[in-house]
Amino acid sequence: MEIPFTAKARPDTGLYNAKVGIWLFLASEVMLFGALFSAYILLRVGADPGTWVHGLLDIPIGTFNTAVLITSSVTVVLGWASLKMGNFAAYRKYQAVTILCALGFLGIKSIEYRDKFSHYEVWLNKPITVKHGDQEVQTDRLLGHIDYNGTHPYFWKKDAKTDTLAQKKLESFKFEPDPYHYTMSGKEMAHAKKEAAGHEHTAIEIKSSDVKRLSAFVPGHSTYFAIYFTLTALHGLHVLAGALVIAYIWGPGAKMWKTDPEQYMNRVEVSGLFWHFVDLVWIFLFPVLYLL
Repeated sequence: MEIPFTAKARPDTGLYNAKVGIWLFLASEVMLFGALFSAYILLRVGADPGTWVHGLLDIPIGTFNTAVLITSSVTVVLGWASLKMGNFAAYRKYQAVTILCALGFLGIKSIEYRDKFSHYEVWLNKPITVKHGDQEVQTDRLLGHIDYNGTHPYFWKKDAKTDTLAQKKLESFKFEPDPYHYTMSGKEMAHAKKEAAGHEHTAIEIKSSDVKRLSAFVPGHSTYFAIYFTLTALHGLHVLAGALVIAYIWGPGAKMWKTDPEQYMNRVEVSGLFWHFVDLVWIFLFPVLYLL
């Protein structure tokens, strides 16, 4: 049975079915991300001074990922335009670039995630003197990396008597502090990073008894990172879903080009509309999370 209005436009809307459906779906997506962005704004405005995390994301990597997604939006349009001109080979080439850009974006984002899980903040019971940039300051909060030496300061060890895993705590551990902290202003942080460029980080010894709290840059670290992982992970799932759909249409689904080219072009256009939405969401995410 042939489904009506898959290749031709409906008389009541002037659009074919799939295009009506994708616009309705994108309207629900706007409400989803709109609610999350609104929650972000309210939480940030209501945050106490000096508590909101900033300056801890890699802006050059985020900028490169933005360029990757913008490139993929261009190739999606060029691929669809190639089909309209009957050039299937050019379409395949452009869409292959789109798929590669999607995979590249996700790969770069996974590297960013890995860095967050290996970067720590330690809150101390009492202030210590450390060097932030070219100044020595008293602080009870440090950002940096743990000098693992094979062991995390809080690790799981099997108890030989009970044959169960129990959390153990080392008496002390080495910590390589960054020369900056997000309580600094943007100008102070940039100056500290510039001063520390090319210099080795000196590890300091921290007693576990002096630690009030220790957390990697994970969702449990702060409201900011909870929002960061929620928004970027949800966006990443959309990138993955869009890439899978585009890959199917580009690969196994390409048989339709021979049997019903008009419907096939409609499928490519609908997947392209979704992809443009995914790119647009990132264009909002990048400045909100990385720059502000």
